[in-house]
Amino acid sequence: MTNWRGVILAATVAAAPCVVVPGYAGAQTLDYEAFKASVQPIFITKRDGYTRCVVCHAGANNGLRLERPGPNGFSEEQSKKNFETVSRLVVPGKPDESHLLLYPLVPQEGGSAYHSGGRQWPTKKDPNWQTIARWINGQK
Repeated sequence: MTNWRGVILAATVAAAPCVVVPGYAGAQTLDYEAFKASVQPIFITKRDGYTRCVVCHAGANNGLRLERPGPNGFSEEQSKKNFETVSRLVVPGKPDESHLLLYPLVPQEGGSAYHSGGRQWPTKKDPNWQTIARWINGQK
């Protein structure tokens, strides 16, 4: 009689080195310091014709719930929370698949049809869009 448990176990052990976990091998990580220096300021910067991200997203009940900065800017704890929140909305190395960039981008440029807060970026050439895309790509 065949010991099927042993056969299955042996097959699993033999196949283990062949298992590929999507996104694991060579996966990029997001740079926290680059986020603080380049990306996070975008959320609070006033631009003509646009509402600052933090106005709608500070304390929001959606995927992009940002911390509201104090009079001296973001504390380290607030920055870490923002980094964790924003990191869930991006696909490292793939800005064109990252909700953080697609939701507020106009649909004509490949943006999502849904963003109740309006459009922050009329084009992927927008300097702020480019800054976030570089961060997602692991560039400083």
